[in-house]
Amino acid sequence: MNRLLAFPLALMATLGLAACGEKEDPTGAPGKERITLLLDFFPNADHAGIYQALESGEFERAGLDVRIEAPADPSAPLKLLQAGKADLAISYEPELLLARDKGADVVSIGALVQKPLTSIIAIGKTKLDSPADLEGHTVGTAGIPYQSAYLKTILREAGADPARVKEVDVGFDLSPALISKRVYATLGAFWNYEGIALERKKRDPTIIRVDEAGVPTYNELIIVTRTEAARDKAATFRRFLQALARGHEALRENPDAGVTALLKANPELERGLQAAVVEATLPVFFPSDEDRPWGWQEPREWRAYSEWMYDNELIKQPASPGALTNDLLPGQGFEE
Repeated sequence: MNRLLAFPLALMATLGLAACGEKEDPTGAPGKERITLLLDFFPNADHAGIYQALESGEFERAGLDVRIEAPADPSAPLKLLQAGKADLAISYEPELLLARDKGADVVSIGALVQKPLTSIIAIGKTKLDSPADLEGHTVGTAGIPYQSAYLKTILREAGADPARVKEVDVGFDLSPALISKRVYATLGAFWNYEGIALERKKRDPTIIRVDEAGVPTYNELIIVTRTEAARDKAATFRRFLQALARGHEALRENPDAGVTALLKANPELERGLQAAVVEATLPVFFPSDEDRPWGWQEPREWRAYSEWMYDNELIKQPASPGALTNDLLPGQGFEE
């Protein structure tokens, strides 16, 4: 059997999440069960569906008391999750694959954002018709190893010489580095956030999405738990994902309500920017295949991306099937 096709089957056996019987999802519980969810960053438009589900009572109706926490350190959620300080964490597909390669026993149970948000961005009159235009110039990144690998892959795909592009680490000050002309372009900012913010500031950004320039597609944001918890709390997490799916459906029907819920959680946000970001991000909150449930993770894409990481010496071996499961998503994980 093709190993890609075997990916979801092997995982089902690993976690033991399949249940016999009809496709009926549990919809509630007698009492509220507490779940702690760690965000990947401060509350922002990427989390609008989460706050919509919270504000509209979807979690409560599912019998859940969901406590949402923002990390003081964006690198901390997976570490805190592994230490048992949270039930679930929002993270990134590449970060999960890196953590598992180092021995972390964690698994993604759903995709929050289906497509890469990471982009190459230039502003103003900077010529950036294609990545080949980066030759002879300086590109700022956040100093993350896989971003350096993205840049090399993209340049080779464009027929450019990576040796003729200078990469500098600007940390998370990607937009300031652009505006100050410290760099010619950046790789690492999100097209749906920094890109839109630059547009609103009349900076005339040129944006090239990494998955449209040679990097294999991946799920930018994912919902992660410990593998043991995915097995032991399967019914609880299933209810959570059902509620979260309904929250995103409500967000799609009424984005303004989702922005209002988000601003209630983080009043310091600018409403206009968050509304614009939600509008731009809505399509990638959902699978492109309408037959798939919200949160779907495509095993073939995970395998292709993990093999790219392996080929670029970011991980020691391609990811195992245990890296993800779709079995807890609405309507999944049942035998016919």
